[in-house]
Amino acid sequence: MLDSILESLHVVALATRTNFRSVQLREVALFEGPQGWGEFSPFLEYAAEECVPWLVSGIESATNQPVPTLRSKIEINATMPALNARDEIALVLSWFPGCKSVKIKVGSNLQEDLLRIAYVREILPDAGIRIDVNGGWSVDEAVRSLSAISKAGDLEYVEQPCNSIAELRELKSRLDVPILIAGDEVFRKSNNPLTIDVSGAVDIVMLKVAPLGGIKRSIEIARAHGLPTVVSSALESAVGISYGLRLAAILPELNYACGLGTGQLLAVDVATLPIVSGSIGVQSVVPEEGSINEYAVSTERLNFWRERIRQTWNAGAREWVSEEGWAW
Repeated sequence: MLDSILESLHVVALATRTNFRSVQLREVALFEGPQGWGEFSPFLEYAAEECVPWLVSGIESATNQPVPTLRSKIEINATMPALNARDEIALVLSWFPGCKSVKIKVGSNLQEDLLRIAYVREILPDAGIRIDVNGGWSVDEAVRSLSAISKAGDLEYVEQPCNSIAELRELKSRLDVPILIAGDEVFRKSNNPLTIDVSGAVDIVMLKVAPLGGIKRSIEIARAHGLPTVVSSALESAVGISYGLRLAAILPELNYACGLGTGQLLAVDVATLPIVSGSIGVQSVVPEEGSINEYAVSTERLNFWRERIRQTWNAGAREWVSEEGWAW
C-alpha cells in the first residue's frame, strides 16, 4: 500500500487569504486509491507519531467504499481568525454567505478578544457565537475571560478553553454562568480518545476526521462518549474537507453547524466546494489537474513529503491499517 500511495502522490502548496494559525502557505499531500482521493496534511511541526491518524484517514478515504449518507448538505459556521480591524473582520465574514454561526479565535488578549467578538456581533447581529481558545487559558484566565465575554451576549459554546481534562473539569465547577465546553485537543491529542473520562469536563465532542484517524474512528469516539458532536476541519484542501462533510452526513445526530468552511480561508484550492445559503453539499472531490500542476511544490518538497509519509507509515500507520484489514 505504501508504494501505491507514493506512486500516485501529488503535493501542492496552497496560499491562505489571511494569517490563520500562523499558516500562510498550506502544503497538502494528495493520493489516489480505488475509491477516490485521500489527503495527508498534518501541520509541519507534527512528529511522525502524531501524523499517523492523518495518514490512516487519507488511506481510509481512498480505499473504503463510501457509506450511505443521511444528509445531502451540511450547515457550516463561519471561521474568524484572530483579526482586530473591523474592515478585515467584515471582509472575512463575507466569505461565508448565509452562515448563522461564527467561530471566533480568541485567547491571546482579552480586550482584543472582546472587541473582535463585538465587531462580529455588530456585523452579524443574529449569528450564534462560539469561541475557540485552543487550550490557551489557565483555569483562572478562563474564569475571568468567560465571565467578561458572556456579559456581552450568549455563547453557543467555548472550544477547548484549557489544555487538560482536569483543568476543564475545574473550570466547569467554577463557572458562574452555564457555558457549554467543547473538547478538541483532549480527544485528538489523546493516546486513547475512546476511553478517556471527560465527565464533568466536556459537553460537546469536536470531531476532526483527519487528526482522529478517519470516519470509522470518529464515529466510534462519538458513540463511546454519547455527547453532542460538531464536525470540524484542520485547514485541509477540498479533498480533506469533502471527507469531513461525509462524516457529518453519516452521523445520526448533528446538533450544531460544522466547522467545515475553512476552505474559504485559502486563496487557492484544488477543487471548489461552494457555500450556498450557509451550507456545503456532500460530494466526492477529484482534484483538478490544472490546480495540481499550478500549485505543485518543488522536487525538494515533494521528496520531503515522500519521506514524511514513509516515516509516518513506519511509526504506526502500517499496523493500524493492517488491523482494519483494508485492501488496496
